[in-house]
Amino acid sequence: MEEKDEKGTMKIVTYNVNGLRQRITQFGSLRNLLNSFDADIICFQETKLRRQEVTADLVMAEGYESFFSSTRTTQKGRTGYSGVITFCRVKSAFSSNEAALPLSAEEGFTGLVGNSQTRKEKLPLLSEDLEEFSKDELLSVDSEGRCIITDHSHFVLFNLYGPRAVSDDTERIQFKQMFYRILQRRWEFLLRQGRRILVVGDLNIAPSAIDRCDAGPDFDNNEFRRWFKSMLLENGGQFSDVFRAKHPDKEAYTCWPQNTGAEVFNFGSRIDHILFAGSCLHRSNDLQCHSFLSCHVKECDILTHYKRCKPESTQSAQRWKGGRSIKLEGSDHAPVFMTLNEIPEVSLHSTPSLSARYVPMVHGLQQTLVSVLMKRQVSEEMKSCKMSRNGIAMGSTCERVEPVSVTSPSDCYFPPSQDSDDNILESNELSGGSSQEAISLSGREYEKSISMQNKTMKKATNSRYSQLSLMSFFQRNTNIDNGVNESCIDISNIQAEPSQPSPNLHENPTVFHQSGSTELETGASDQELAILNDNSTKEERNNAASLDWQRIQQMMQNSIPLCKGHKEPCIARVVRKRGPNSGRRFYVCARAEGPSSNPEANCGYFKWAASKSRNK
Repeated sequence: MEEKDEKGTMKIVTYNVNGLRQRITQFGSLRNLLNSFDADIICFQETKLRRQEVTADLVMAEGYESFFSSTRTTQKGRTGYSGVITFCRVKSAFSSNEAALPLSAEEGFTGLVGNSQTRKEKLPLLSEDLEEFSKDELLSVDSEGRCIITDHSHFVLFNLYGPRAVSDDTERIQFKQMFYRILQRRWEFLLRQGRRILVVGDLNIAPSAIDRCDAGPDFDNNEFRRWFKSMLLENGGQFSDVFRAKHPDKEAYTCWPQNTGAEVFNFGSRIDHILFAGSCLHRSNDLQCHSFLSCHVKECDILTHYKRCKPESTQSAQRWKGGRSIKLEGSDHAPVFMTLNEIPEVSLHSTPSLSARYVPMVHGLQQTLVSVLMKRQVSEEMKSCKMSRNGIAMGSTCERVEPVSVTSPSDCYFPPSQDSDDNILESNELSGGSSQEAISLSGREYEKSISMQNKTMKKATNSRYSQLSLMSFFQRNTNIDNGVNESCIDISNIQAEPSQPSPNLHENPTVFHQSGSTELETGASDQELAILNDNSTKEERNNAASLDWQRIQQMMQNSIPLCKGHKEPCIARVVRKRGPNSGRRFYVCARAEGPSSNPEANCGYFKWAASKSRNK
């Protein structure tokens, strides 16, 4: 009996990753990330992947089938913002009887997203229940990549990322209302069909005061909390909050503000949920004493060891005690898991065609029109650039050649090829008897002159982008200007008048001999003197910069207020939210956010800065 139960177990995990790329980088690979959960079905939210950015290394891993939905909207601020993906661990993607491998899959929940229905065994759609919504409204709720549905025979799984709406954002509040109203219609329709429903994901709703660290007296008046509670069994609904059913009195959270250190004191909210609606899987005639939770849910809990800030971590503690530069890895959410038992196998089936393995763009086969036009434009620019370079070397092919000024090595970039040097040599041989001696070079002379310029330009580039002194921001840096001028040498003028020294080459005069070779003639004593002078000027600049920086630090330190609770220097922040205070700087306590009863937590100090921050 125990062997049968072990074979029929299934583990399901939901996790708001807050950027799938970052989590993959954190774990080394997508497969390492998935294997860390040791789960059969893994549902991620907030992947932050646009459809054109989806590649195989982000959505495909050996031993898993995946089904994803990315944002399709072009609305400002919403592109690449949300996104969900469901991974199913299977032994075989074809002719499998594993319950983890879905029979069918659907992107979105309105049924209007292109190619969302993928097999003959289509999920039932609803039409008569959605007559109050326009087609544009239905498409809008599915345009942000917030839902993937997979049918696992025993239940239909909804992987959801619910919209967030602040109290003064009327537009997003209306969107969130419509989102959940349409979703509820879909659930009710499936339940009328006799299907079981499993809903997992970040719903952006903390249902009860126990699920929020700072619940105030008006906490329960929120319309979305009232809607959530109305869906639960205890309030006449059809869903069970699985975590709360298993832990009725436990204060536990799944999300913490990432910029306030709230996870240090577990000062967060529980907005990541696992909900279930439907009957038990047992086929007994007497099901009155049976329920899915009591018969099949073995455990459900929060995987707190995935938190960014761990109590036992010294680095985490230092992050909120003056070590603001310390970066913590991880999402601002923690995963929630549920283990099921006595889950029977299903009939033989194959992977639905919505799987990432069948999506052409994942494998780089589909190109956008913009990418094609960009490639053509780059090709034409490279072709014209190459023709202009050949024109310099082949003086006899042009009646009149304008002086060419090389301003940057990146202005005319050519990928290395086997025939580029040969073409230059052949051109020079053909132009050997030309009357335009000013620009006709042998292949060796051309290469040497270009090499000299490249070295000079590389030196100028390095000096331009190396670390600058503080004074360089307040005065013109003559060294950089000279370096740039030295790199901007007119090739034709240098070769046409070799006897006239260029004003840019006084320090290192270049002499062109009849043989075509170039030599740098400088005296050893001049070089030593230049090095000594350079070292002394560098030391003077460093000393001056150090003094200036100390003065600035002292001024900054004097202007930073001390918080009232701990008498410690505050940290500066900038208002990013739109409104009359947008861009305005303010100071707050540097401690991690926590309950007001804890003296070690943030004391709540706040003070506006004297002036607004400059908008970038």
